[in-house]
Amino acid sequence: MPRIRHKQLDCSPGCAVEATLELIDGKWKGVILFHLLQGTLRFNAIRKLLPNVTQRMLTAQLRELEQDGFVLRTVYAEVPPKVEYSLTERGRSLEPVIMALKHWGDAHAYFEKKTASPEVFAAVAE
Repeated sequence: MPRIRHKQLDCSPGCAVEATLELIDGKWKGVILFHLLQGTLRFNAIRKLLPNVTQRMLTAQLRELEQDGFVLRTVYAEVPPKVEYSLTERGRSLEPVIMALKHWGDAHAYFEKKTASPEVFAAVAE
């Protein structure tokens, strides 16, 4: 059963954190935002940066980011159609958050499969 999300942020001190995580929640949203910090990208450029994401999932994640005001989608009237994605001011305001996640991951999330014990893989799989 899905967890009920709060509709207001005055319910407890952690609600703002929950609301933020709900907005950037999604397997690919954080990574998309990270790559867009480098500048404007076209759809296929984002897709090349994320080789494991399907076209359908990437489209869905970009649409959600656009609806939430983090990403600006610019369509040029050309043949073939040209679509570019860039961060809005709101999206750019997430830079310290995204970079903090990157720095934490650089320091803590790396482990080499060759040296990890089978118990580590069992714990990660659960």
